[in-house]
Amino acid sequence: MPHSSIKLQDRLIVALDVPTVENAKALISALGSSVSFYKIGMQLQFAGGIELAKELAQRGKKVFLDAKLLDIDQAVANAAENIAKLGVTFLTVHGNGPAVAAAVKGRGSSALKVLAVTALTSMDERDLAQLGITMTVPQYVMHRVQTALDAGADGVIASGREAGAIRARGGSGFLIVTPGIRSEGTAHDDQKRVATPRQAIEAGADHIVMGREILRAPNPGAKVDAVLREIEHALKS
Repeated sequence: MPHSSIKLQDRLIVALDVPTVENAKALISALGSSVSFYKIGMQLQFAGGIELAKELAQRGKKVFLDAKLLDIDQAVANAAENIAKLGVTFLTVHGNGPAVAAAVKGRGSSALKVLAVTALTSMDERDLAQLGITMTVPQYVMHRVQTALDAGADGVIASGREAGAIRARGGSGFLIVTPGIRSEGTAHDDQKRVATPRQAIEAGADHIVMGREILRAPNPGAKVDAVLREIEHALKS
């Protein structure tokens, strides 16, 4: 089961997958107090998103900076040290052991949580094969989970399809953040390993990440409310 101490509202992370800070601020304003946690990914990071992350943290919002760091150890440690100063809540690092350990070292005594990326939810066995990896996706994910545990990560980014096995391996204190979330009957777009909000939470995910489905909704606030209700039902089941 996911962490019981996490507030319901914090379990939904809304991805600000928009081209400009102005677009992001408009969505944040429209969602108001209904959303407490936002993800800032690559697109927005290169359009002023780092300053927005700092601003949101100062306003009391939680921020998931999806940087997917990967470089030599010292570069990762230095980056994590600076990111920790922004006041964000989550930081992603590619899930190889030295990079994860370097980020953990770099964040120091800050409250920043370091999350290791296992396998992108847009990947399947064919994508792994192109990288020269002969493991199945579940095997590879669990390999990265163990690497993350050994390196001192606070948790992982993984599909809802693997959340149950990860919870069994990592225990109750290990964070599982799940992208690739789609409501029943909606298009998968470029995602290959999807789960519904309820499926992910019931499997053991602590947080789910949703972007396009909320961004495309005629009423994003109503969509957020519906997803939160689905999460609540999953937690009670």
